[in-house]
Amino acid sequence: MKRIFPLIVVLISLSVIGILFIQMSWINNAIALKHDEFERGVESAMVKVRESLYSKYLMKSGENFFNEESKENKLRNEFAVLGNFTNEELKESIDKALEQNNIKYKYEYGVTNIFRNIIYQSDGFHVSDMHKDHMIELAPKDAIRGRETLFLNIKENKNQVIGEMWWMIVASIVFTCIIILAFALTVRTLLNQKNISEIKSDFINNMTHELKTPLATISLAIDALTNEKVIHDTDKIKLYSGMIKEENKRMNKQVEKILQAARLEKEELKLNLQELDVRQVINKVTDNLALQIQEKNGALNLKLNATNNKIEADDVHFSNIIFNLLDNAMKYSTKAPYIEVETLNTSTGALAIKIKDNGIGMDKETQSRIFERFFRAHTGNLHNVKGFGLGLSYVKAIVDAHDGKIRVESAPGKGSTFTITFPVKES
Repeated sequence: MKRIFPLIVVLISLSVIGILFIQMSWINNAIALKHDEFERGVESAMVKVRESLYSKYLMKSGENFFNEESKENKLRNEFAVLGNFTNEELKESIDKALEQNNIKYKYEYGVTNIFRNIIYQSDGFHVSDMHKDHMIELAPKDAIRGRETLFLNIKENKNQVIGEMWWMIVASIVFTCIIILAFALTVRTLLNQKNISEIKSDFINNMTHELKTPLATISLAIDALTNEKVIHDTDKIKLYSGMIKEENKRMNKQVEKILQAARLEKEELKLNLQELDVRQVINKVTDNLALQIQEKNGALNLKLNATNNKIEADDVHFSNIIFNLLDNAMKYSTKAPYIEVETLNTSTGALAIKIKDNGIGMDKETQSRIFERFFRAHTGNLHNVKGFGLGLSYVKAIVDAHDGKIRVESAPGKGSTFTITFPVKES
């Protein structure tokens, strides 16, 4: 997985970049084709202008293409725009030719004689721009009088060209965004799968360790009970039987934690809500943990200053919240634990419970993930921390089920402070 994942990301990245490059090339080519089409249209329009003017000249001269060849040649040789057409007639022929070729841009025009002197022009035509213009000779090559040249300056509007292709460009952008989004989702899914795989491995390792220890103890106790020296010793039988019973309870608790997590995931949690006195619950839980804290030469300080301690909660689950937070405070400490439990009423009238410890603390990344199921914080050289990584995810789920809130403040080496807030019961 470690080798395949980067390869997949690189391949998908190259594919997305390649698709983006092809899309941009396709759009550029489409714009270039539109420009070529425009150029061909202008050239065709200018040819139509010449043919139109020549046809009108023949009609004005009382002749047509079916006249005798000598008369037609004479008219061809004498064909000229100057003196036969007005500026308005010339513009009319240009407008019609451009319309036939579907060219709708603004234009300027000018007509010069053989000496490049302007004989017709539009208001915005500039002689200095003649080298940029499209041009065509209006008179036949063998004409005696004419040899006039039409210059046509059409200002191609790039925005209009793009506007005509808007649906293709929009579709290209939309599909490209879809591809990028799909790529991002794929990478995210791969990262999640990688994370889940690591969590699963950690969970299996933790579960194996947690269940292996009591099983080994039970196995040793059973072997001892079958020993001839022990089988007749009532005190030792009681001792080993008690060990088996305690280890069995321990395994049941671990299994219950896993089942509890499964129920939370399936949203099968049922709360037995009742009025609770938070002060009494905290005192009860801390009394049960007092011996464990004393064994570690630790201290527990209670500051239960809240004036309104009544909330509606499930007694069992709420007690588990306090127990899990206190248990973590003891476990994640390299020295004698000092735990401070404080209750107070917030400005909004809610009940806040703060549990502060002097443990190893957490960095920002760990803080953002501690409420994830099966996640366990790295403890450095502290190897005696046991568990499945279910405690805080369970706490978060129960707090949310009671419409409460939980947050953590911590820094590496400076301990942690968990604050849970519950709405108080109205009097």
